[in-house]
Amino acid sequence: MIQFSIRRFTAAIPVVFGVLLLVFILARVIPGDPCRAILGEKATQQACEDFNRRKGLDQPIPIQFVYYLRDLAQGDLGDSLRFGRPVTELIGERLPLTVELSVAALTIALLIGIPAGILAATRRNSSADVITMVGANIGVSMPVFWLGLMLAFLFAVILKDTPFALPPSGRLSAGVIPIPFYEVYGWEIPESGLRAFIATFVSNMFIINSVLTLDGETFVDAGRHLILPAVALATIPMAILARMSRSSMLEVLGQDYVRTARAKGLKHNKVVMKHAWRNALLPVVTIAGLQMGLILSGAVLTETVFGLAGVGRAVFEGITARDFPIIQGFVLFIAIGYVSLNLFVDLSYSFLDPRIRLD
Repeated sequence: MIQFSIRRFTAAIPVVFGVLLLVFILARVIPGDPCRAILGEKATQQACEDFNRRKGLDQPIPIQFVYYLRDLAQGDLGDSLRFGRPVTELIGERLPLTVELSVAALTIALLIGIPAGILAATRRNSSADVITMVGANIGVSMPVFWLGLMLAFLFAVILKDTPFALPPSGRLSAGVIPIPFYEVYGWEIPESGLRAFIATFVSNMFIINSVLTLDGETFVDAGRHLILPAVALATIPMAILARMSRSSMLEVLGQDYVRTARAKGLKHNKVVMKHAWRNALLPVVTIAGLQMGLILSGAVLTETVFGLAGVGRAVFEGITARDFPIIQGFVLFIAIGYVSLNLFVDLSYSFLDPRIRLD
């Protein structure tokens, strides 16, 4: 297990480096000038030359990349061209929202998609199977931005002033101000460094922060604001998981050992959950890990539709403003998170199926 983890971690380094190099180059070769995007179209040529010289953009791309790697090795992701703030601070403010949204969406997709797939497989060609698969096909076909707008219209306009009304945008209601956990416990946090980043990151995860501070009002309010974007983001992964669970279960239910278990008189639920589902789990877990990439990509549209200031919106704004440090920093964190999640999925195989030996 340890040797396998080391090998996979070592193999992930070139992947992350390749993603960073590709993003670094693409951000600079696409049409558009950072100076014009930030200072405006009326900026003079001299002003743009001074701007590029201050930001190091007048150097050749290979030289810029070497300087960036040097700063990255020291834990410095650079400063935003537009805001003039360290990218690490912006990540600490924006990333927690995307993490909360992604975890909530993946949880919804797993809790609904997998049981629906199992139900459809065990009742093949029944009305439950047909309804589940039709719903899955509809779920895959609905764009995130359209579904998000429809959900906001339904729960914020049509169901307004009813117990089912939900907020259509934002993270918290007006007047709800969460208190950072480190202030509640009286911890002294430095202005910069790893401790400051972790403290900012955790305190900006409003649900986790409200649990740490026992703030029930913030917990309920943040949860209500998270429902609609999480449902919109979870719909496509949920549909894919339902179809994959059904397909994998149907393949396993036709195996000889399942028929033998039934012939021995075992109860239906025990045959399905103990014998069939465990062996059908591996492809489902693989697809679930891959869906995190889909969720992160869908977060760009979801955060835009629901007015959420997360990673997706930050990357979109960074691209439109040609803010290279923001694009590079956020994509680096996304790549590391995606690679780490896939490593976790690979490590889980040996626990799900004892026949697999990773080492």
